Amino acid sequence: MRKNIDRFLTSKAFIFFLYRFIRIYSWTFRFKVENEKEWMDYLKNGDAVLLCAWHQQFFSAIRHFQNYKVFNPIIMISQSKDGEIIAGIAKRSGWHPVRGSSSKGGKKALKKMITDLKETKLAVHIADGPKGPSGIVKPGAIRLANAANAVIVPFSVSAEKAWYFNSWDKFLLPKPFSKVFLRFGEMIKFDRVKDRDIFERQRMRLEEVMLPALRSELNRH
Repeated sequence: MRKNIDRFLTSKAFIFFLYRFIRIYSWTFRFKVENEKEWMDYLKNGDAVLLCAWHQQFFSAIRHFQNYKVFNPIIMISQSKDGEIIAGIAKRSGWHPVRGSSSKGGKKALKKMITDLKETKLAVHIADGPKGPSGIVKPGAIRLANAANAVIVPFSVSAEKAWYFNSWDKFLLPKPFSKVFLRFGEMIKFDRVKDRDIFERQRMRLEEVMLPALRSELNRH
């Protein structure tokens, strides 16, 4: 029985239905996008950009991120069954998923992400995904940016009205017709280093920059 359910949930027909539902649902959002021009100009100049967000907030940005499909952007998605569904939606949104995570297939996926980011110049990375812990930036984001000579652009999402799931990340789902704010931070460029202490300071710096947006949403919840 379970296998039949999993087969249905990962079928092309169901993923297409879910993709259409997400598009229709997210079109009710009233988007306000802030501070996008600086990194977009940098990207159009031929330089690499790595967008970073918390797992809690990424769903709300899917509709707007379809605008970036002309750049053939990439995203790392886990090899789990949930990841299979998300990867199917990402493909239909114009993104190219690379399958892997910190728990399975991570090294191979990271190498692929580095190669593709050098070529396409645009990628997104979920800083604490796919399983958390929430609010802890994993080292993959820094390694990817350093190896691909990319700037990191943190972004956050908030909504005037939203539901919060009872999940490890307190998943954020804006309510229909809510105003949704997509805010991009300043570009961050870290030097590529071999020293572990310096690398850890880079990781902590990114975490410090990104945490206020997450804490703000958690406090609202």
